[in-house]
Amino acid sequence: QVQLVESGGGLVQAGGSLRLSCTASGRITSAYVMGWYRQAPGKQRELVASIRSGAIADYAASVKGRFTISRVNAQNTVYLQMNSLKPEDTAAYYCNTVFPRGVYPWGQGTQVTVSS
Repeated sequence: QVQLVESGGGLVQAGGSLRLSCTASGRITSAYVMGWYRQAPGKQRELVASIRSGAIADYAASVKGRFTISRVNAQNTVYLQMNSLKPEDTAAYYCNTVFPRGVYPWGQGTQVTVSS
């Protein structure tokens, strides 16, 4: 059973940057579209970025131009580079498959807090 472990979150001031990592304990099927999701308190989990095996990426409008998703299939790792962070980016961030959604058990996530 693949386990997903997210890391790299923290407290940062508005305008700052963070790089999140998602490492799988087993092999992530390269055919899966992988994505980063986030969930703020009282809100539903939302998809913010996704990447196909051919490195084609898509972004939510709220993060486009600020976030960059990447993946290294050989390392079973997905990254999320987050720049120009805003307080509204504060949330717990998770990675998982997109189509279908959540094939693997959800990890613990990594908390990102952006202060104004």
